[in-house]
Amino acid sequence: MADTQPTTEPGPSAVAPLSGLAMKRRGPVAVWLGLPIITLGIYQLVWYYKIHKELNEYDRRQNLSPAGSLLVLLFLSWTLIAPLVSFHNTGKAIADAQRAAGLPVTCSPAASTWLAFVFGLNVWYMQRELNRVVEAHPGATPGTQVPLAA
Repeated sequence: MADTQPTTEPGPSAVAPLSGLAMKRRGPVAVWLGLPIITLGIYQLVWYYKIHKELNEYDRRQNLSPAGSLLVLLFLSWTLIAPLVSFHNTGKAIADAQRAAGLPVTCSPAASTWLAFVFGLNVWYMQRELNRVVEAHPGATPGTQVPLAA
């Protein structure tokens, strides 16, 4: 006879709610204009890496590569198409984060792409949309666990 033991598989009620790590709120104008001017453009690359890392930690269902996104800007910016695709994908990731926060989706991947041609306003736009996700979790400090809506 086989020795059978009861299995303890979690049922539907035992599923843990989705959670992720809170992101940092940044000033859109400082990210777009102030800090890149002071650092001769280096801050914009640091910012791009950081937001991808934070988006990944916020919603682990997203499969983003912070280093890959940064490398596209560093080494493929001469193609013009690769950075635009990267900006579009970042816009989609921000829209997914807004959805995960339970917010109405206001981030447009198209705007994230085409505003790059208007004085680089896509950086301002993407940070403004990211701040909406941060504001969905009032009082949460960056890096703390926050619940996700969907």
